[in-house]
Formats: sequence, structure tokens, C-alpha cells
Amino acid sequence: MIIGIGTDIIEIERIEIAVKRTKGFINKLFTENEINIFESRGFKSEVIAGNFAAKEAVSKALGTGFRGFGVKDIEILRDELGKPVVNLNSNVYEILKRKDVNIHLSISHNRTSAIAYAVMEVVEW
Repeated sequence: MIIGIGTDIIEIERIEIAVKRTKGFINKLFTENEINIFESRGFKSEVIAGNFAAKEAVSKALGTGFRGFGVKDIEILRDELGKPVVNLNSNVYEILKRKDVNIHLSISHNRTSAIAYAVMEVVEW
């Protein structure tokens, strides 16, 4: 059963500017595992923007935004085929008050924007 959906779109240029102007921008918003992905992809702005949009989309699917937990508490990684996967920190589960959820995520971008969709469902056994 679907219990939440979220979407976010961001201009890639905003991320480019933030990375250049703000010291520690990437370390403030992304986990070490996410930064490793960025490094493996040459720190491309569209990849960073896509991950940021994904975090926002997941926070919206949770129905809370970033209330009660931080941006780093939602980690966006890739599986062996490159599909985006979500890891939630225990802080998020405390607010969610359940652990039986699966979050499906899609990230895309064009030349100027990155977009992400998140669908949260209860896992039924």
C-alpha cells in the first residue's frame, strides 16, 4: 500500500553555484558514501543535483519535510546496476514510527534541471 509520494526539481546551476561559493557545501549535505559516488562520477553537478532532489523528494514522501532529522539522515546510493536506492537513518525511522517501508526512487536530469520522484509503500509480508 502506498503511504507517501514526493517529487522535487532543482536547477543544476544552483548546485554548481553553491558548490563553488560555499565551503563544505557537499560535506554538509551528503554522506561519505554519497560523496564517493560523486567522486566516481567526476563530481558532475547533475549527479549532485539529482541526489539533492532525491533527498527532498523522499522527505516529501515521508510527509514531514526535514523536520526532526537532517539532510544527511536520508542517504541516496546506487545499486550494482546504477538504480538509486534510499537508506534511512534511525532518526528518520523514529519519526516515521515504522520500519516496514520500501521507498522507490527515480532520478533524471536534462541540461538545466534535475528531478526526482519518491514513492513510499508499506511492505506487506
